[in-house]
Amino acid sequence: MNPPAFQRALDTLREILDGPGPRPELDLEDMPAPQSLAPYAAALSGSVYRDDDTEVAMGRLIVLYDPDGAKGWTNGFRIVAYIRADLEPDIAADELIGSVAWDWLLEALEPAGYAGVSGTITRAVSESFGDKRDEPSTTELELRASWSPTGDDLAGHVAAWCEVMCTTAGLPPAGVSALPDRPGGAGP
Repeated sequence: MNPPAFQRALDTLREILDGPGPRPELDLEDMPAPQSLAPYAAALSGSVYRDDDTEVAMGRLIVLYDPDGAKGWTNGFRIVAYIRADLEPDIAADELIGSVAWDWLLEALEPAGYAGVSGTITRAVSESFGDKRDEPSTTELELRASWSPTGDDLAGHVAAWCEVMCTTAGLPPAGVSALPDRPGGAGP
């Protein structure tokens, strides 16, 4: 039997998975959670798709619970997030993209309440050689972060992770439409 606090977290995750998706471009699924990090764990995976069904970002969100807490945690919960998103080469070359992506995370988490946040941002360029030499170079951003929620409701933390995943994928904020390409105009 799960402790009541963790059961509430599981119920919240189930409500999110069974409810209407946060955005039509975002697909969320339940996934197996690592069992060696805490006595109780649950996990979600997510993918962001463009109109042509091309995956442009993916991520995992892991909810850890230890009734006794753990070193560095401010309470019994710790959330671990991973996001990988394709980037345009000119954006990947911007030396500030790591700081900007970190700010996206902190701004998204603020309404939910968090403490003890830490993480890394990685920019990567992949080049192809040999038989793959004709494949174009790719650039991507990876965000790895963990934090402790300051409240009991995890819905805001899942929403923040979803928001950052969509933002790193280049989508406009929820409820805002992107301007269409126009002849003679600068399109996205």
